[in-house]
This record gives sequence, structure tokens and C-alpha cells, in this order.
Amino acid sequence: MKTLLIFSILFFISTTIGLYKLYEKAGYKGWFILIPFYNYYIWLKIIKKPMWWYIFLIIPFINIFMLFLLIVELLKCFYKIKTSEQALGVIFPFIYLPYLGFDKNTAYTDPTKIKIKKSKSKEWFDAIVFAVVAAMIIRTFLIEAYTIPTSSMEKSLLIGDFLFVSKISYGPKIPNTPIAFPFAHHTLPLTKNVKSFVEWIKLPYYRFFGLGKIKNNDVVVFNYPDGDTVATKMQDRSYYALVRQSNHATVWGDKETYGDIIYRPVDKRENYIKRCIAIAGDSIKIVNRQVFINGKKAENPKNMQYQYSVVTDGSGINPNVFTKLNITDQIYVSNETYILTLTEENAEKIRNFSNVRKVEPLNDTIWDKSIFPFSYHYKWTRDNFGPLWIPKAGVKIKIDTSNICLYERIIDVYEHNDLEIKGDKIFINGSETGIYTFKMNYYWMMGDNRHNSADSRYWGFVPEDHIVGSALLIWLSLNQNKPLPGKIRWSRLFNIIK
Repeated sequence: MKTLLIFSILFFISTTIGLYKLYEKAGYKGWFILIPFYNYYIWLKIIKKPMWWYIFLIIPFINIFMLFLLIVELLKCFYKIKTSEQALGVIFPFIYLPYLGFDKNTAYTDPTKIKIKKSKSKEWFDAIVFAVVAAMIIRTFLIEAYTIPTSSMEKSLLIGDFLFVSKISYGPKIPNTPIAFPFAHHTLPLTKNVKSFVEWIKLPYYRFFGLGKIKNNDVVVFNYPDGDTVATKMQDRSYYALVRQSNHATVWGDKETYGDIIYRPVDKRENYIKRCIAIAGDSIKIVNRQVFINGKKAENPKNMQYQYSVVTDGSGINPNVFTKLNITDQIYVSNETYILTLTEENAEKIRNFSNVRKVEPLNDTIWDKSIFPFSYHYKWTRDNFGPLWIPKAGVKIKIDTSNICLYERIIDVYEHNDLEIKGDKIFINGSETGIYTFKMNYYWMMGDNRHNSADSRYWGFVPEDHIVGSALLIWLSLNQNKPLPGKIRWSRLFNIIK
């Protein structure tokens, strides 16, 4: 962090010196560049651009890219029109701008008098570059398309729903890995394991201000917290769950089964979508499937589902019923018994069938070792869980060997401390301690399909630096099991996500 600060100071000073000299060459006082707000007014006069451009210079995160555009237009005024020259100015302004400023052979020309002839190929190249850059800016900082890949949010969101995700709802964040292949997430297209990004430039976590903060029951897209480490042949499985089921030596040693073990930075981890059940500072408890927040019964999502045991008189249930009620997950146990994933509304409808004797939700009461925090100190299940406090930035708590399992990953991985447990003593960054102060806010995410959702009950807290944005609306919905034109779920188009 200290190195980054020094570099930032040198970057600012050298770039300012370069602009100081270029302002002078353009016929203005060099020290105008030192006057906030007025400096950009002069800059726009130098490059002969309309003053309405100034609006984009005062909009956060858009102004960064406007600054790149201003540099390109300024370079044109000094007859630097080659793509390579303009790329140098944008990528290395702290070197190239001072060089031009002190170069005696570089002179200013009124941009209205510059005639630049472009070939057809050059025009196409510029258009494509502009389109890609514009789309990347929108995708990174404003809004991004997202597809629902699993049933963890059914019936609120369905497999095949295409969403718009707002990055500005909670504030867009700077990419940790800014140099990456356009529109690819973590893997290059047409490859299985080739990274789509480079890691020799890494940026620290920073989030611009947003339109609001995460609230209870918001539908949120985030980077999968357990996705920092991945077994390339089992990318749909949590690496840590694989290790708990066997051990590190097996997972790392058996490449034929697990593949290579790779690391992914925060912004390149898989995107997940869940409902934020609890925010930083809340306490959560689940009693017989019902969530309680701060001791009060939480509002249940309208289309929340559980698995139910359905017992008939032995006559069976007509499969057309499942189609009519849109029940997509059925397990046939015997002539009398089914396991069905149902909303409360569908459960009531089936309960009223003449041949149905009993409809009861499944309720796990026996300790499940796959449930967070994977410790005999906390023998919780997916249906009976907690109480658990959600960490909040700046809050100090007591830690010991009985509760460290709750916050171990936060302290060690998410907040980058050196955590050691020696007997009954805890050491953080080499010092024995019994307290810890959290640096970030954390959130508790759960799917609306409560018995078919890999969520916080299985991997714990979601750090604030993993938050991507809020789900806005469904712009397209396709039923994967139907041919066109019946494939489109017309009733779901442009539905606001709640």
C-alpha cells in the first residue's frame, strides 16, 4: 500500500508537470492546471470541444474515462495521431506528457485546422475500439447482463432468466485485475482453463459511492467467496468442501480427478445471485426453517420453496399436475411417497387433493458437518441454524478457540492477516490477542429455493468487496426444455426483481 501511495504521488506530479508545459505551448498559463475545475474548462478550450463535455467530467467513475478521451484529444493538438502515440499517452501519461511538454520540436496546432485523413480500415478499427471500450465501461461500472444458471432462486428467478444487474446501486468497484480479455470473466473463450486476465497489475479494493446500501431481502449478485481456490476439473464444486470431504493431499495430488488447483482474484470469482437475508450488524437465527433477524421473524420471499414429503393413498399423482403447478423438482420414493419442492401455495393445493394423506416440509434437526462453520462447537443444520452475528466494519469482538471458527476465514483470508492458533492461544500478525476489529462489512446470503441452494449456510459470510450489484429486471426468459417459439416465457419479460 505504501508503494502504491508513492507511485500515485509521483504519477500525479509528473503528469501535472507535463500538462503545465502543454498548456503553455497552447498559449495559456501553465499554472491553470493547478486550479480545480477551472483546469478542465481551459483544457476543453484548448482542444476546442463543447462545454457540455464538462458534465461527464464531474460524474464519478465516468470522469476517469473522459480524462482518457481528453488526453487523446490533447495529443491530436500536438499532431500525435498514431494509435501507438495515443496509447502511450493514455497508459503512460506520467512519462509521455512531460516528454512532449519539454520537447522543443512539439508545437500546438489549433485542432480545427488539423486535417486527418483516415483509411477505411482505420475508420473501422477506431469504431470497433470505441464500441468495445464503451461497452466495457458500461459493463464494468454501470450495468451488466447476467444469466440464471441454477435453480437456487426458484421460483423467484428461473433457470434461463436473463437479468440486468445494476453496478451503481451499491457503487461500482474498481476491477482488481484491470487488464483482461474483453467480455470474458475468468477464462478465455474456447478454452477450459486459460486465464482471461493478467495478474502483474493488481489494484486494491475501492468502491465508488452508489445510489444506496444493501438492505435486507435485496437480490444481490456477488463474487463467490469460496471461489478464490478452484479445482479445474470440478469448478462447480467448492474447493474447501472437497478438502473437508478428503484432505489437501488428495485434492492436490490427484490431478486426474481434480485437475490443477488455481487461485482467482476477487473480481474473477464466479458470480452468484442470492437474497441478502442479513446485513452487517444483524443477528440471524433459523428455527425449523423460519429465519429470524435480530429476534424478529423475517419476511419470507413470496415464492420461497422447501422440500416436502407428500404421502398419498397409494394411487399416485398425475404427472400433468406437476406441469400445471410448475413443480420442476420431484423425487419418486415409492407408490405412496414423493419428495417435492414446493412453494407454500402449491403445498396447500396438493394438500387438498383427495388422494393425498399428508404433506409435511422436511426439517433437518441432526448436525450436518457440511454446514458452516463446520465445527462440533456449532452443531447446526440448514433448517436450524444460529444464532450468528454478522460482522460490521469497526466493531470489536472477543475471540477465543471456541468461536474463532466463525471468523477465521474473515481474519485470515478476506482481511489479509497472519492468523495462527497455538493450543488455546490466538496470534494475529505475530501478537497474542483475544480481540479483533473488523475492517469490512459482511452479509448473509440465501437462495429462495431453501433446500436446493448453495449459500451462506454452506460457506459463510460474503465480504463487501465481493459485492457486484443488485438485480434489476428480467429482460428475457427462455425455457431450456422447450423449442421455439414456445421457448420464450413472455409473462416474465421486463419483470422487476423483488
